[in-house]
Amino acid sequence: MKRFFLFAATAALLIGSVATVFAGNFGTAGEAKAMLEKSVAALKANKAEALAKFSKGEGGFKDRDLYPFCGGPDGIFTAHPSLVGKSLKDLKDKAGKPLGKEIYAAAKEGAIAEVSYMWPRPGTTEPVQKQSYVTKVGDQVCAVGYYK
Repeated sequence: MKRFFLFAATAALLIGSVATVFAGNFGTAGEAKAMLEKSVAALKANKAEALAKFSKGEGGFKDRDLYPFCGGPDGIFTAHPSLVGKSLKDLKDKAGKPLGKEIYAAAKEGAIAEVSYMWPRPGTTEPVQKQSYVTKVGDQVCAVGYYK
């Protein structure tokens, strides 16, 4: 009986450790919101420099799977690791939801809203629940998303 409890305790510890390591590979809701707030400050200080840093992931604007992305008044990505120049406004999630239109509709100057959608984690193809914090800064609609 002692062996069973020792085995069970060891297994629980191991499973907990693996879950903690896995969770550490992805950004949290709090980290995503903090990055969006940092992005807002950077945009207000120097828009062109901030957008360049966002796209390159420089200056602390890339942390695991967290990064800011922005679109201009025309709906075109102005900052993203790989989609600059493409339409953010016409973007649909993997279930066909009009993600870009929802982001633009939710974004308000001085406020942070949330938009939920289905998107694959980096390096995968299976869509999972993702949440993005969105806001508007001048003529830019910006967001930072995290996986639930």
